[in-house]
Amino acid sequence: MAESDALTHVRPDGAAHMVDVSNKPVTARIASAQAVLHTRPDVIALLVAGELPKGEALAVARLAGIMAAKQTSALIPLCHPLPVSGVTVDFTTDESSVRIVTTVKTTGVTGVEMEALTAASVAALTVYDMIKAVDRSARVTDIEVLSKSGGASGDWSRE
Repeated sequence: MAESDALTHVRPDGAAHMVDVSNKPVTARIASAQAVLHTRPDVIALLVAGELPKGEALAVARLAGIMAAKQTSALIPLCHPLPVSGVTVDFTTDESSVRIVTTVKTTGVTGVEMEALTAASVAALTVYDMIKAVDRSARVTDIEVLSKSGGASGDWSRE
């Protein structure tokens, strides 16, 4: 295994540890991620109209995603706390799904991919929570990083 392929969160003795990023330069960093919630067309119609039994799901999910991005280091054990400087949570609906795309920005020493993934995941889970009274079979899929920029590894995109 090449040095660049080595696991950074594992010590030589096999124990997990938090990577020391104190010598890394501060740079602007951005990451985008997505999650997709699949449900029935009638539920999408209720969601878009804001007529779900629990109320306006997309507004609640947007706030949940923003809050989640800011709390990522409290949820993921080896994530560093970051000064999140911006979070967007956007929704695109089609006949039977909601695509949630999040973008997280920071100026720091490590990337925000985990914050973007956490925001997308929690926003999707919040939509599920808001629609489960009308569709318990809804499911969340395709949680993935779409792109990242900044840092020593440079820019990357799923495209």
